[in-house]
This record gives sequence, C-alpha cells and structure tokens, in this order.
Amino acid sequence: MPQAKASDGTSIYYEVEGNGPAIIFVHELAGTCHSFNMQVAAMKSRFQCITFNARGYPPSAVPSDVESYSQDIAASDIGAVLDAVGVKDAHVMGVSMGSAAALQFAIKNPSRVRSAILCSIGSGSDAEPATYVANMEGMAARIEQNGMAQIQQNFTSSPPRLKLKEKNPAEFERFVAEISSFSVPGLVNTIRGVQKRRAPLYAHKDAIAALKIPALVVLGGIDAGCNKPSHFLQETLPGARLETLPDTGHGVNIEEPEKVNRMVIDFIDGVEARR
Repeated sequence: MPQAKASDGTSIYYEVEGNGPAIIFVHELAGTCHSFNMQVAAMKSRFQCITFNARGYPPSAVPSDVESYSQDIAASDIGAVLDAVGVKDAHVMGVSMGSAAALQFAIKNPSRVRSAILCSIGSGSDAEPATYVANMEGMAARIEQNGMAQIQQNFTSSPPRLKLKEKNPAEFERFVAEISSFSVPGLVNTIRGVQKRRAPLYAHKDAIAALKIPALVVLGGIDAGCNKPSHFLQETLPGARLETLPDTGHGVNIEEPEKVNRMVIDFIDGVEARR
C-alpha cells in the first residue's frame, strides 16, 4: 500500500494509474481518492493520474491532534504526495475542500502547478464569519456525538447533494457507501482544523491576483454557495476560465462526469500545447 510521508511524518495513502503529464486529484470533505474513479478511468490512457486520501481519511493516517489539520497542511500534503511519486509538477484538480487546498498549493508552489482545475470552490465564503464558525463547530459536535448516521445525513440531505440522487441513483448509493468508510475522529478534526479555521476565499485576493498559472473554474448551476466565489475567482485570477454546468449540484465530477472529463481533457490539452 503506497504511502507518502508528510512534513510532520503523517502517512498519506495514494494511488497512481496511467502515463503522461501528471494530474493530481484532491478530494472534497465528503470524498476520498475514489471520488475521482470516473476521471481516472477516462484520463489514465493519456495522463499519469494521482489520487490520495487526505489525512484523517483511512487508509491515510488519522492524527488525533486537531493541530495536525489545517488548510496550509492540506496544501503541503499535495506536495508530499507528488514527491513520493517522483513528480516535479502536475495539473492539480480539486473539488470543494480539495479546490481550496489546491489553490493554496498553487499560491505557495506555482512552479509545481502546470494548471489548476478548481471545482465547487468557496462554499461558506459569503457567510458572516461568526456564523460560519458556529455552523462548522455544530457540524463537528453532532458528528462527534452521533457518529456515522450523522455523517451520512449531513452529506446527503441538501439540494445540491440530492441532485446526484435524481440524476444517477446508483452513483448516489456509491457516494453514500463511501461515506461509511470515514473515520469519525478524522472527519471531526478535518472540520475543526481545516474547514472551521479557513479564511473566506476573498481574503486571498492579492495572492490570487499575483498567480500566473492557467486555471479552469467549474461551478454547478444550483450550487448557490459557490456561485459568487467562483465568479470572484474568474475575475481575480488572471486568465481563469469559468464553466457553469446547468442543473448541477456540488459534486460536479460525479454528477456530470462525461461533461467534466471532456472539459478537463480539452483544457489540459490546450495548456500542454501552449507549453
């Protein structure tokens, strides 16, 4: 079982398939490396596809101290996985929490990012800060008290999530089953250490404006919480392209895999041609 070693010694599980320019996929709070199975299947004939489980998500290690979790640490872990695979630079594709980590990795390590594909980014950025912190703490406390049943309820009951069930019931069931593999302590620490403490996307305006990397921003048309942040990113990140998928919720890559795969492949082909 391949494991990368993060800067603090935490073991990060990863998988690699395919050959060609590297793409590393960074999953959301309600995901794992397998959230990108449909992307890997479509892309591995042309690209080296790297997926991994964030710390706190078995079989990656689950540090017990919440201080071992933060958005900056999550960004650093992307570099640790690339180092373990022996990849100097890669296209970086994230979804939601994974997009936030991917963006921070790009800000701190622009020479290692061939391009960024940022899906469903910025949820919570428009909330009043104290309300956002209270909501995240409430979610963590409920999961801590009620366990796996609470996890599944949190991640399967909102309209942007139920859109997947409407479009593809079998994939929705796979999504729910994947959640059952989560570690309660790992998820609670991720919510408290990463989600609860992260700044709104707008706080990084100057750093985003200074980035010089090709970027594709993907937004689900009914994902209201990511609407304004996605448009902000398009307007602030030089040359960023925004694509909106109508009647699509938060998990764009599993809800509309064929559209997303084609969009990403065409975008990366263009980036590689210009290189």
